[in-house]
Amino acid sequence: MAKDFLLEIGLEEMPAHVVTSSMDQLAEKIEKFLNEQALSYEKLSAFSTPRRLGIQIENLAEKQQDVEEEVKGPAKKIALDSDGNWSKAALGFVKGQGATTADITFKEIKGTEYVYVKKFIPGKRANEVLTGLKEVVRSLTFPISMHWASYDFKYIRPVHWMVALLDEEVIPFDILDIQTGRETRGHRFLGSPVILKRAAEYQKKMAEQFVITDPQARKNSIRSQAKETAKKNHYQIMIDEDLLEEVNNLVEYPTLFVGEFNKKYLSIPDEVLVTSMKDHQRYFEVRSLSGELLPFFASVRNGDAVYLENVVKGNQKVLTARLEDAEFFYQEDQKISIDTYVEKLKKVTFHEKIGTMYEKMMRVSFISEMLGKKVGLTEQESIDLKRASQIYKFDLVTGMVGEFPELQGIMGEKYALIQGENDAVAQAIREHYLPISSEGKLPVSDIGSVLAVADKLDSVFCFFAVGMIPSGSNDPYALRRQTYGVIRIIEQKGWAFPLADIQVKVDAVINDNQKKYGIALESGQQEVLNFVNGRLKQYLTSKSVRHDIIDAVVNSEEQDLTALFDSAEVLKNHLNDNDFKETIEAITRVMNLAKKGKELQIIDRGIDPDLFENEAETKLYQEVEKIEDHFFEHSTEENFTALKELRPYIEAYFEATMVMTEDEAVRNNRVNQLRKITKMALTIGSLDQLVVK
Repeated sequence: MAKDFLLEIGLEEMPAHVVTSSMDQLAEKIEKFLNEQALSYEKLSAFSTPRRLGIQIENLAEKQQDVEEEVKGPAKKIALDSDGNWSKAALGFVKGQGATTADITFKEIKGTEYVYVKKFIPGKRANEVLTGLKEVVRSLTFPISMHWASYDFKYIRPVHWMVALLDEEVIPFDILDIQTGRETRGHRFLGSPVILKRAAEYQKKMAEQFVITDPQARKNSIRSQAKETAKKNHYQIMIDEDLLEEVNNLVEYPTLFVGEFNKKYLSIPDEVLVTSMKDHQRYFEVRSLSGELLPFFASVRNGDAVYLENVVKGNQKVLTARLEDAEFFYQEDQKISIDTYVEKLKKVTFHEKIGTMYEKMMRVSFISEMLGKKVGLTEQESIDLKRASQIYKFDLVTGMVGEFPELQGIMGEKYALIQGENDAVAQAIREHYLPISSEGKLPVSDIGSVLAVADKLDSVFCFFAVGMIPSGSNDPYALRRQTYGVIRIIEQKGWAFPLADIQVKVDAVINDNQKKYGIALESGQQEVLNFVNGRLKQYLTSKSVRHDIIDAVVNSEEQDLTALFDSAEVLKNHLNDNDFKETIEAITRVMNLAKKGKELQIIDRGIDPDLFENEAETKLYQEVEKIEDHFFEHSTEENFTALKELRPYIEAYFEATMVMTEDEAVRNNRVNQLRKITKMALTIGSLDQLVVK
């Protein structure tokens, strides 16, 4: 008969950001445990609150499935002695399997007969198996852990109680001095201890003690309360999903409330108000039906509505203090000119091994000017880019950003507009930080995109030059994210971007004027290119590009990032062509022989048609000449089509021609012919790395 099972781990309040991941980890490990132990069940549900992690299992089997298996023993010639009697090896084998010699059968494997016996393993009862959950509970890992009292054992927070019930039966095991039982605890302030009679009553009993254990149910309750309150007051409560996740993991019994603040603070930019409320106080912003920010905020209490007005007053008081600071900084910051802020950056260290923030701006100003010319900015865009690159970090030394670092770039745009900078310059100042996460929003304007790329490249070049290269999970300066951002921006804009060439030019200029730029970029160049290739592989993988295509593209001789994106897309789109396999096989044969020529150190002195010995050589030569003239001017799609059309000529060539002939002049001539095709193929990718079946 199937039974219900409950496991609950009671803890001190966990940090909100680890609650959901810990719940998911526990569910995954218990699911794996049950599968390994051959205990079937109908449904497994995970739950969590700040004070508890747990699992409920419906219709768990009473016992493991019985197992009958055939066990292989020694070879027959070893199992029987010369008189046909069972040897010690055979007797020891059957004894070890709990069988007798009467149970032995023989089976032949690859011409040799072996002893076999059938072994019956009865399944253990669930209550016996489930005691093994002790090790599952102990095995959970966390971003941060702590130990308490005199114990060496570490966990996310001290364990205070544990419940393990199989229907009405307690499953006994312990963690340190905490023994499993049937007693759980209700809400810290509103609830009482609860003695559970059986596992199935858990949710109901906890709700009676002001604990909603299902995190999705708590979220739905918060959403429902917000919707009802907003409808009643004819405004919108903006439910940010990340904030909702955090708030949800701070409460066991959510009750929404709305507070207000003085209208005078609405003169402060919305971003400042929202940051004060959302990032610092975990409040949801309130807006009119037309989208304007209103002097209200919504938040969630961990409890019921009793004395809720006191909670509202307390939160209003805290927020008002923050908004007073914000208003002060906003007014004071405007009294100082942008040029004065820029001058202050000369005393702000970017990194002790690299130099000041001002020197970084000088390098980025040069890099962005160079990139602006390369991508074809207009004259006005170039003027605006130059101005933006000269001041774009100024807001780092403003009072507002000092108090609210999350607003860097945002306040730069606001203050730039207030002090008379044009819209394009101000927008670029804000956009240069983008994307702020691996899949975050990208810059929109060309000026902002160039500045963002220049700023990120400078960071990567400089940190690599001083030997601070990310390794493993260690990446304190987010160089992986910044490089990934560069790749995404370039892909979106479709700009020609030969990174190796750009890096060489940047290094040359900066190394010639180290006093101005504060650093020498004489090392780390190849490491940068390898690093970028790693992020390129990551990006293409996210686009569902096959790994062999990624390897082929990254290992091509093409240095332009945009061309690499095109190559990956073209190869991906042609994978299912009827002649794709034959095309790649033909080109791979060409490339392999060209490599062999390199190994033999055959010098490329061009191709002499007078050395051709058959019509196939001549025809291939003529066809290659036709497409070579404009090959490097055409699109990747056109070039792949041209190579594909060479296939029948390549196949005919190999049918009629021995490339590695003994005649050195003829052999070298043929290798050079294949090198020419290889060179064209390598602009698309190292096509010989493609897997075709």
